[in-house]
Formats: sequence, structure tokens, C-alpha cells
Amino acid sequence: MSKKDYNVEVIDLNNDKSKKGRKKKINGPSSKKKGDKKINVEKVDIKKKKNNNKKRNRRDEDFVNDIEPNISNKSRNVQFAVVMYFFLALFIALCIYFCYFLVFKSDDFINSPYNARLEKLAENIIRGDIVDKNGVVLASSSSDNVRSYPYSNMYAHAIGYDSNGMSGVELDGNFYMLRSHAFFLERIKNDLMNVKNKGDTVVTTLDHNLQEVAYDNMEYDGAVVAIEPKTGKILVMTAKPDFNPNTISDNYKKLSQGETSVLLNRATQGLYAPGSTFKILTALEYLQENPNAAQSTFDCKGKLTVDNYTIRCYHGEVHGHQTFMEAFGNSCNIAFSEIGLGLNKNGFTQMCNQLLFNKKLPTRLSNTSTSQFKIDDSTKDTLMMQTAIGQGETLVTPIHMCMIASAICNDGKLMEPYMLDSVTNYKGINVKTFNSKTIDSILTQAQADQIEEYMRYVVTDGTATGLNGSNYTAYGKTGTAEFNDNKDEAHAWFVGYAKKDDKEIAIAVLQEKGGSGSKTAVPIAKAVFDKYFSEIDKSKE
Repeated sequence: MSKKDYNVEVIDLNNDKSKKGRKKKINGPSSKKKGDKKINVEKVDIKKKKNNNKKRNRRDEDFVNDIEPNISNKSRNVQFAVVMYFFLALFIALCIYFCYFLVFKSDDFINSPYNARLEKLAENIIRGDIVDKNGVVLASSSSDNVRSYPYSNMYAHAIGYDSNGMSGVELDGNFYMLRSHAFFLERIKNDLMNVKNKGDTVVTTLDHNLQEVAYDNMEYDGAVVAIEPKTGKILVMTAKPDFNPNTISDNYKKLSQGETSVLLNRATQGLYAPGSTFKILTALEYLQENPNAAQSTFDCKGKLTVDNYTIRCYHGEVHGHQTFMEAFGNSCNIAFSEIGLGLNKNGFTQMCNQLLFNKKLPTRLSNTSTSQFKIDDSTKDTLMMQTAIGQGETLVTPIHMCMIASAICNDGKLMEPYMLDSVTNYKGINVKTFNSKTIDSILTQAQADQIEEYMRYVVTDGTATGLNGSNYTAYGKTGTAEFNDNKDEAHAWFVGYAKKDDKEIAIAVLQEKGGSGSKTAVPIAKAVFDKYFSEIDKSKE
């Protein structure tokens, strides 16, 4: 065999002078025996290689020892940051809630009858007056804090009382009347002389002249509520039966246990079948479901029987062939019963909920009842017929119906009804003003404009013609609501509003057992409208 030379390169990976290591070239002879190659290679310095490996391992260990504390510190920093941000978020949330409480909830807690601080304030303050929008005194206190009400029963429910509990403005404005913003030197002098300071005055939105007209024209128990649509200011709130708040301490037991619920404010707490005034809502749903509703016609024969249940028009009147607008103006029960049978039940429920049924009314008043509307997919045809004409299980408060009329008048926008207008010190210097607040658009402007046409027709050609021909433009809907099996007894309703130039007023009138809304409720609305616009005309002279 012939001998050949083999060149072998050995890479020393332990040499740190190059990332790839240093190459060693080893030359040497080689030989083959019997087909096997024999390679002769120079020996590598193994001892040096081992030393290099030990050095590298030490460097690696030092590097790891340097890194581990850094990793541990970073982990602790992250944990500390998480805890810090968590408590920071809690602090910010607490601050936000504190601000929310001060702005929205503090008055409720301060005005609570369980607030012992108010009793302490009453020991050092002569309770402030309550006046109407023009300064007419409706409630005042003597130096020994004996409360007097110069108009006695007229404001029994609106102004309320402050003994044996509280109600009305006496409750809602309690805290303000137990504070004094008299000149500070005067307060210091009174404190030094142990004389009580005069509390602040609560100015209401009520108009005494309108209140007097409404109260004097009520021949039956019931309620009258009037609201300024653009602001939500309550101009009138009166209810009967009533009581004399000057003597409530002596008569409280008798009043609270009587069968007539004298202490109940029927304007805000009384729940009644709305009768034909509810046809406003039925009409709105029918117009929404049927774009061509205005072209619909109906034949009224005075009664309609479905599943052995018969509905009749008031006093069995036969209206004959009529358009939808005529049926609304005539308050035809037969036409609206037929409409009720065809309405989408879910849609009808949504419409009524949109118009504030089955929810707390958005007002600043204490103690308002929730109106009720109940139908679903299982509701029978007979109940749908009753519901469409404002009977069945539907119940409303007078203030709720007034709010609906107010929203229609105001292009569908509802302003929050309120009765506390401002607070002044006893000399009339303003301390606090309560501003109007828009709740929501419970109807679109198109819906409001459309139903307004129908409510105008009721006044010009329908059941409320007693309001036609005045120097203002009136709109409305009358109602006659049955409340028991005696068909000869019914509550009288009128719901509507009036406009002249840029002035507007909405009203709801309910007369218990008053019979026809046209005969009993409409005259009260007219008296209030006449007085309201005559006052405006006088102010312009």
C-alpha cells in the first residue's frame, strides 16, 4: 500500500479569543492496513483544555449569580406596582362615589326624617316660610316654631304638613328651611343673645291664582295637576278629599284611619283606570304599526261582542261609519276595541313602557305611585279590547297623564316635573336655584306632531268642544273610566294642553264619580287655561 498524508483541523472550543474558537492544523502520516485507514494525529494538550473549561464554567456561574438578584428585584417591583395601582384605583373610585353622593344623594339622606341632625337644627332655627312663585306665603312659623297655613285645605297635599311626620314641600324642602343664610353679623348677634335665627324661605313653582281656580272648581273628589311643558315646573297641584294642616296634630288619628284616605295625595299617589284618555297611547301604537292608519275606517253599531264579552260606547251611542280621526274625536269604544284586537302585544307594551308605565316616575317629588300596564302574549282578546280603551288592568296617576300631555306639547321631550324653584334667605336674597332638567325624548317629534293633530280634532269637533273658540289653542282627550260593576258610576278625565304665542300649559283633571269627562273635567281645564293666559296678557299691558 502507498502511504498518504492526512491533514486534520481541530477546533478548540475552549479558546475565548474567537466566538468560533481557534483552529489547530495537525499534519501527520497515515497508513492503511488490510483496507483500514490508520490516522496518526498529534496529541492535544488535554490539561490546558480542562483548565479552560473550568474558567468558562466559573464565568457562567458568576453571570448567573449576577442575573438572579436582578430577576428577583424586578419580580418584587411588579408585585409592589400591582398592589399600589389596586389601592390607587380604590381611592379614585371612593373619590368618585363621594362626589356622586354629594351631588345626587346627599339631599335624600339629609332630608330623611330619621336624620337626628335636623331635630338639632330645629332647636336653633325658626322654620322658614314656603311661598308661591309670586311670593304669596303658603306656610310660616311663629317665633316658637308653631306652623301655620293661611290657605288651610287648599294646599293640604301640595305643601303638606310637618307634624306627625311630613309630606309635600314640607318634606322635600325640610333641610333648606332649617338653615339660615341671614347676614352673618346678624346670626352672630342672635347666637350671643340666645335668639333663634330665621330659617331660609323655599320658593315653589306653584301659582296661587291658578291653584285657587282649580280648587274652587272641583265639585268632586279627585285631583288637578298643571305643568309648564318647557320647564317641568308644577303650576297647580290640588287634590280632594283634603284636610286642614293647621289642626292635623289634633286630628291625625282620625284622618289616618278614615276610609276615604284623606291623607293620600291623589295627584301623585292615586291610581285610577285612565278610561278614554288612554286612547292617546293606543292611537300612538296604531299609527306606528300602520303607516296608512289615517285612511282606516270603522263602523260603530254601539256595541261589540267577542267571546261572550260585550263592549259598548258611552251611553250606547252609535257613531256609524267614521275615519280613524273621527273615532278618536268621538272617543269610540267600538273602533278602539277593534284596533286593540289587531295590535302587536309586545309593541304595545314597549310603547307604554316608553311612556313611563311600570317604572318610577322621573320627578323630584316624594311619594309618587307607579302606573301599571299589563299585557303579554297570553293576554286574551277580551282583555286586549278593554286595555285599548283604558280599562282592564291599566292604572295611572293624574301626574303621569299630565307628564305625557306635557311631553307631546314639547315635541316629545319630557322635562322633569318639580315644585321647589329656589331658596332665599328670609330677606329674599337668593341662596340656591333649582334648574330644569330634560329627562328624555319619550316620543319622536313626528309622533308628537301626529298625535297633536288628533288631540286638536277632539277640541274642534269631538268631545272637548267646550275648549274651542278661546283666545288660545287647546288640545286634549276626554275620558270616562268605569271602576266597578255599576255602569252608571264613572270617573271623569281630561288630559291636554293649551298654547298661545310662546306660552304653554299642560293639565290633567280627574273627578271621582264625575261621570262624563266632557261635562265635569273639561270645565275645570278651561277655567285654569283662561286664568293662566289672562295673567300673561295682563303682564304684557
